[in-house]
This record gives sequence, structure tokens and C-alpha cells, in this order.
Amino acid sequence: MDLTSLIGPIAGITLIMLAYAMEGGTIGSLIQITAAMIVFGGTFGAVIFSFSQEQLLSAMKATKRVFFIQHIEFKEIIAEIVRYATKARKEGVIVLEKEAKNASDSLIKLGLEAVSDGADPSLVRDLMETQLAQMEASSLSDQKVWEAAGAYSPTFGIIGAVMGLIQVMKNLSDPSALGAGIAVAFVATIYGLIGANLVFIPINTKIKNKDHHSFLAKQMMIEGILSIQAGESPALIERKLQAFILEEEASHGGKKSSEEVMV
Repeated sequence: MDLTSLIGPIAGITLIMLAYAMEGGTIGSLIQITAAMIVFGGTFGAVIFSFSQEQLLSAMKATKRVFFIQHIEFKEIIAEIVRYATKARKEGVIVLEKEAKNASDSLIKLGLEAVSDGADPSLVRDLMETQLAQMEASSLSDQKVWEAAGAYSPTFGIIGAVMGLIQVMKNLSDPSALGAGIAVAFVATIYGLIGANLVFIPINTKIKNKDHHSFLAKQMMIEGILSIQAGESPALIERKLQAFILEEEASHGGKKSSEEVMV
């Protein structure tokens, strides 16, 4: 479980509510079922209208990556590729066809099979990069769904506020009720802004960040397989792939204690 994905929104909402209470507000005044229906119901409808069923299902499944940690061990991936390079040097690339069956990743499996079949290096790269491009396109589609939800939510908050004010205008004959009525009307705006900035947009950002690390590992696999096909020595391949670990560390803002990256 990725605790930051739970602590972030819970801490944000709690502190907002605490600050509101410290200013003399009551938490109960922020609980408005109709406002929630307008904002989240409207956002839900707009998102469904904007995307296909397949895109929506994929975006929902992508939330698993938000709340659960995925272990990407660059060191182990490098060791696996170096092992294949050593076998290919000793026994020839034909041995990679058998090794592909036990590959830890589908991209590695694809590359090993293509190399063992004697495919042209440009074809091997195209095959692997095409598969990676498909993964990236799927990730981008997931991000767009949550990004759209973050864009729609504040707008429906404004719609909810306007609808509330319409009801207030109908009761101008009772001045004592105006203040409370206006306050209720603007609760929808709060829902829209909190939904966008503490739920939808952060989910989009988290998916983007986590998938970036995963795709970096995929790029490392591609370079490793192509290096094997080029007949480079296992030691040289290992040194070359170490650069991806340095890039990963840089993206995290500093050196890590191990090559294991949790996303």
C-alpha cells in the first residue's frame, strides 16, 4: 500500500476542515448532499460522455497503481539481461529462444525471441518500441480521464453555486434566510475545488509519475536486448545499463541506498 496516496488527501481535507472550524464554522454546514450530487454527479456524467467504455475501465484499473507500490528493481533487470548476454556469447543467440520462456517481462520476452530468430536490429527495435509506445498510449489515456475529471469538477461547483443562488433569489422576501442560503449555495464550489485539487488531479499526477519510472525500466530493457544482438560484452552491457539507474536516482532527487525503486 502506498501510504502517501492515503495520507495526502486525508491530511488535506482534515486540515481544511480544522481551519474552517477554527474560524468559527461548523462541519455540518459543509455537508450538503444536493451539492455533492450536482458536482460529482455532473463530473461523472461529463467524463462518461467524453471517453469510451474501454478508456473509462482502463482509467479505473489505473487507480490500483496509485494506491499500491510497484517494486521495480533495476539491479535485477540488469543482472537478468547480463545473464542472457553471457549465454548468447557462449552458446549463440539461438539459445535465447529457450531463455525467453522464463523472461521476467513481456518486453524482454519479445526482444529475445526476435533476436533468436535472426531479425534485423532495426526490426527488433521497432517491435519493442512499438509495444512500449502502446503501453505509453494506454497510460496517457488513463491520465486524460482523471485530468478531465479535475477540469470538470470546479465547473460543476460553479453550476451548483449558481443553482443555489437561484433558489436564494426566489426567497428574497425573507432577508433572515439569505445569509444561510448563500452559504449553502457556495458549498458546491468548495466540493468542486476540493474534488479537483485533492482527488482527480493528484490521481492523474501520480499515475504519470509512477508510469514514468516503469517506462524508464522498459527503455533499459530495449537497450539491453539490442546490445546483446550487437554482440557487446556482458561487462560493457552492464556498465551501459547502469546509466539508467543514475537517471532514475536523478529523477528522485538524489542517490538511493539501493537500486530498488518503489513506485
